Amino acid sequence: MDAQHYIKTLSLLPHPEGGFYKETYRSLEKISLKHGERNYSTAIYFLLEKNNFSAFHKIKSDELWHFYSGDTLEVIEITSEGKLKITDLGPGNFQYCVPAGNWFGSRVKAGGNFSLVGCTVAPGFDFADFEMAERENLLKEFPEHADVIKELTR
Repeated sequence: MDAQHYIKTLSLLPHPEGGFYKETYRSLEKISLKHGERNYSTAIYFLLEKNNFSAFHKIKSDELWHFYSGDTLEVIEITSEGKLKITDLGPGNFQYCVPAGNWFGSRVKAGGNFSLVGCTVAPGFDFADFEMAERENLLKEFPEHADVIKELTR
């Protein structure tokens, strides 16, 4: 199976941060938070191809990543302490959680063609909680990570 097979079969759509996605679950139940009412949980399929990336962004909830098919995906974070962390998601490491508030992006590991993963967010994802990184602001805040910031911002 290749990326185009999954994009077509799963009816994936372009994602604003890069790649393709489809929401597969949104709980009916909701919870009240200080920043608004949110579903308990949401889930998506997410697919990235080589020569593309998921741009640095952050959300207000934890995001649990699940590997499904394809090649290893690198999940790249700038932690709340300002440290750069790269986690391989793929054969041998099927799940990984990005804590709420961390800047993160992803890309197919060098030599790979595509990665099909899932992302589960709790409390559930809402675009009101989504912040896309602005390159210049991130460079000012984390100049020591300039190379990866330039690679993973648009």
